[in-house]
Amino acid sequence: MRTSSTLLLFLLIFTKTMTAQTVSQVTDPVEYVNVLMGTDSKPSLSNGNTYPAIALPWGMNFWMPQTGRMGDGWAYTYAADKIRGFKQTHQPSPWMNDYGQFAIMPVTGKIRFDENERASWFSHKSEIARPYYYKVYLADHNVTTEIAPTERAARFRFTFPQTDSASVVIDALDKGSFIKIIPGENKIIGYTTKNSGGVPDNFKNYFVLIFDKPFAHHTVFRGKQPESQLLELQADHVGAVVGFKTRKGEVVNVRVASSFISPEQAELNLNEIGSDPFETVAQKAKAAWNKELSRIKIEGGTVDQTRTFYSCLYRSLLFPRKFYEIDASKKVVHYSPYNGKVLPGYLFTDTGFWDTFRSLFPFLNLMYPTLNAQMQEGLVNAYKEGGWLPEWASPGLRNTMIGSNSASIVADAYLKGLRGYDINTLYEAVLKNSENEGPLDAVGRRGVQYYNKLGYVPYDVKINENAARTLEYAYADFTIYQLAKALKRPQAEIDRFAKRSQNYRNLFDPATGLMRGKNQDGTFQKPFNPFKWGDAFTEGNSWHYTWSVFHDVQGLIGLMGGPKNFVAKLDSVFTLPPVFDESYYGSVIHEIREMQIADMGNYAHGNQPIQHMIYLYNYAGAPWKTQYWVRETMNRLYLPTPDGYCGDEDNGQTSAWYVFSALGFYPVCPGTDQYVLGAPLFKKATLQLENGKKLIINAPTNSEKNRYVDAVKVNGKPYAANWLSHQALLQGGTVEFTMRPTPNQQRGTQPSAFPYSFSNEKR
Repeated sequence: MRTSSTLLLFLLIFTKTMTAQTVSQVTDPVEYVNVLMGTDSKPSLSNGNTYPAIALPWGMNFWMPQTGRMGDGWAYTYAADKIRGFKQTHQPSPWMNDYGQFAIMPVTGKIRFDENERASWFSHKSEIARPYYYKVYLADHNVTTEIAPTERAARFRFTFPQTDSASVVIDALDKGSFIKIIPGENKIIGYTTKNSGGVPDNFKNYFVLIFDKPFAHHTVFRGKQPESQLLELQADHVGAVVGFKTRKGEVVNVRVASSFISPEQAELNLNEIGSDPFETVAQKAKAAWNKELSRIKIEGGTVDQTRTFYSCLYRSLLFPRKFYEIDASKKVVHYSPYNGKVLPGYLFTDTGFWDTFRSLFPFLNLMYPTLNAQMQEGLVNAYKEGGWLPEWASPGLRNTMIGSNSASIVADAYLKGLRGYDINTLYEAVLKNSENEGPLDAVGRRGVQYYNKLGYVPYDVKINENAARTLEYAYADFTIYQLAKALKRPQAEIDRFAKRSQNYRNLFDPATGLMRGKNQDGTFQKPFNPFKWGDAFTEGNSWHYTWSVFHDVQGLIGLMGGPKNFVAKLDSVFTLPPVFDESYYGSVIHEIREMQIADMGNYAHGNQPIQHMIYLYNYAGAPWKTQYWVRETMNRLYLPTPDGYCGDEDNGQTSAWYVFSALGFYPVCPGTDQYVLGAPLFKKATLQLENGKKLIINAPTNSEKNRYVDAVKVNGKPYAANWLSHQALLQGGTVEFTMRPTPNQQRGTQPSAFPYSFSNEKR
């Protein structure tokens, strides 16, 4: 009896504890964000490849603690034990690296400028990391550093011990920099030119720092060499050290800002702080985050699910970043990374459309249409200034990844109702892409002459990743077709892109039921290994890219022999072993390793090409399989921890996948009006739309066991389709899911319930 009583008591306590772990209401969502999610990464294995961005939503400047060496893309890694400085960063990913960067570091003892000598041990136990506030104790210097950001400026607060040798290092980094100390104003100005490409010759990031305490001593540095008799210096690598005498616990405050335009503009950007004390800057930053995060309020999830959701939402609100500034006359201006001029108007950067066309930009179209309209204006400016639409911008054109996915970005925004920018210039730009190769492989369409003549980019003409290019061009042509109709373009033009959208058919191999590279003479390339990564495909294999027919899933189903075969083929992705052929790369790239260790067969969620695949069961009468695999992916591949992603987070794309999926629907085909249904993760989600309407997603019977959709109602009326309309969602209202523990194999099984496919369109 005593054993039974003890067991019963334990079960009661455990049940109450588990109940308490359910979050019924979120009033302060930013406190659920873990900015360290995804930071436990390295080149060989990405658990996100993120860094803690201390910033405002879409802020021009981010700040981060720097653990890596100067120039190392892995600038902050969770496993590191030393901090070298606190860096202003514009890095979109470690693979793209950084620009507009300089570092600040407090030290005590002897004057130290070199990043290794000034580095200090730290512990995550003495680190507080929030989007709006960062604090850490630097053990070797007995100094606490705190940071609070604005969009283009930040406040630093250093708490020193009692010492005659308190110092702050300002490192303008190498590759060309300038520093000037102005003792009478407690000021330091300078610029850094260090970058990783995508900038004109006159690129500079100008910075200004103003301290609240006079300098007791100061020294400028040329590399490791001090130049104490100088106040300013320009060289390959310069910096400064300024020093103070401090009492125990004395605080030294620093206001810092930067500009891509001029030193004067950098000082103007300091006005974002004005006379606000540190706490006010932090509270304003917190309020800015809560304003955006509160646009979606979730209820009824576990603490970890809630933390994961808001951490992913935070990542979805960072990129593309603002690359414009407000001049003295309060006008929006920007330095152009395309032609080096200062020009009027908006500009945004640090995003790769190959990743973000899939769900990040559709998320902005749903929740932040005014912001994305500004981004579209920025694309107009980028095209006018650089002659091409950027496919990967950081800050200007970068030569990486494939496709002309800017067409999707442009078309989806306009088709979903965004206005107030020059759509005709953007249409001109996507037309130019459709007929021309660019000055870089990643601009325009490489192999476009073959594609437009043969209907595919051949395997044997020395154009890498040719099958992936063909599939992505065909989808882009569909979005141009959609946009051309909306703009009432000539019928011949509309028909041209409608026809090209079907070019995916040219690569389908009936013998294997998969997409396959094809030679110029019309024969398929041999030998064919569907598990071979790269080669004809981009960071994936045929099993991943075969599903890249976003706009015509019914057409793909027909090629595969019907719904039954299609569903079996989808199932195979999960039941196949995680085998791979890495010979094209010569080694196992991190994307392969992430698939291999995920224990989900050949499903590679850590990279973008296959992320929509789970939702395709809805097109073939098996929506319950979507519901199962969506929940499995969220449960198994996302955690609110430093190793919380299953691959590169990629500028909000992988995070936006989670946000959409947790809400219960996903934009499989941007360029259409539809979101394909999955199954919500939470009992309730309330979306505050920009137009003032509220969209409520209710699933009161949702639970870990009840993961399947039994029925759906929209505004109280039974709803049979496997998709939701964007325009209907904008009207607000309620979408109610009745959940159950076993699949409902009757709902959503008829063709009338299936989402849009081009092949079913009446033209």
